[in-house]
Amino acid sequence: MLSRDNLHDYQNRAISFIKAKKRCALFLDMGLGKTTTSLTTASDLLDGFAVSKVLVIAPLRVANSVWAQECTQWQHLKHLKVSVCTGSEKSRIAALLTPADIYTINRENVPWLVKHYGKRWPFDCVIVDESSSFKNASSQRFKALKRVLPDTEYLWLLTGTPSPNSLLDLWAQLYLVDFGERLGRTITGFKQRFFESDYMGYNLTPRVGAPEKIHQLISDKCLSMTAVDYLTLPERIDLTESVSLPAKALKTYKDFEAQLFTELADGTEIEAMSAAVLANKLLQMANGAIYTDESGNWSNIHDSKLDALKELVESHPEENLLIAYNYKSDLARLTSAFPDAVVLDKEQTTIDDWNAGKTKMLFAHPASAAHGLNLQSGGAVVIWFGLNWSLELYQQFNGRLHRQGQTKPVRIVHIVADGTIDERVMTVIKSKDATQQALISALICAR
Repeated sequence: MLSRDNLHDYQNRAISFIKAKKRCALFLDMGLGKTTTSLTTASDLLDGFAVSKVLVIAPLRVANSVWAQECTQWQHLKHLKVSVCTGSEKSRIAALLTPADIYTINRENVPWLVKHYGKRWPFDCVIVDESSSFKNASSQRFKALKRVLPDTEYLWLLTGTPSPNSLLDLWAQLYLVDFGERLGRTITGFKQRFFESDYMGYNLTPRVGAPEKIHQLISDKCLSMTAVDYLTLPERIDLTESVSLPAKALKTYKDFEAQLFTELADGTEIEAMSAAVLANKLLQMANGAIYTDESGNWSNIHDSKLDALKELVESHPEENLLIAYNYKSDLARLTSAFPDAVVLDKEQTTIDDWNAGKTKMLFAHPASAAHGLNLQSGGAVVIWFGLNWSLELYQQFNGRLHRQGQTKPVRIVHIVADGTIDERVMTVIKSKDATQQALISALICAR
């Protein structure tokens, strides 16, 4: 069992930072041990009577297992009792009534939790795991947590992706830390101060010098660390497997892209009523199928990506493969083509079998496997069968394998359909990454 002496210097630095600031954000890369760092800090605060009750808000799968499991792996944390407050309302209430040191709840139930306690909020320490899920100032979870901030003495945010889409994502998260002291009391004021809008008022771009000013303003409350600086990770190799669509499928795709309307071979008519719907439908078509109605029925367009995946499987006979899919139609086609593959579910045995090397191919949706899962023991190849627009999901999913404990070079393979929206998604992901890396780099330099 690991002991406190096994903590890295950067983890001890983070622990001291939290204790000194009380309310802060840890922008720590995947694999830097955010959970252990937070549990050690919480244990110290509890032992020193600085706090009496700790709440962890996390993605559902992480809330259910990761925090409790981490306590069992460290000698100095095994005394902590963790109560998991998820599931039915009856189960949540029972868990809240159970004497414990730390209570974990999934972020979707934060509004319920705040309403449940009313003016009797008992948690003087709150840890928000993957705080980018609170980036939307209009969300119910943010509004609920905002109401109990005055009753929370210690609060810290944990994420490796603080601004997955743009610097706009920072305002709500920093408000949880400082009540709007640094970036303004309202999101509207933040936008007016640091961003310019186009003539329609829809698209916002940072004013000249705004990113640097934002970085400067928040640097005293944010500790940022990257795995590159603190860990010796195996090499990450990004690869693109380009596929060409059959002529008929490509024509259908191009016609739909240009006209927002197409008729499939069986006579089914497909129409896109907005740009967002069009983008979603084009992603489906690039993968090989398109939904034909709101009931979930879909029609096959081509098998180019399936054929490419089969070739990748054949060319990597000794490798276990983690496959990212985007739509249920993708999963249906994948499981039909690879009947021996396993689909990631909520069972711990599925994860255990993968990490034990028993699973040759694991299908997972990025939203289900993006946060908190340690899958690095089971394989070193990620294949993106279907891409999506979310930088956060993209980075976090890749980080399931490319993280501390991985012993082999990690290959990230993107199956990209030539001449389709896939190519634009790759460009957008890189662009968003540049924005986030600028934030991270600036915060590191400010320390």
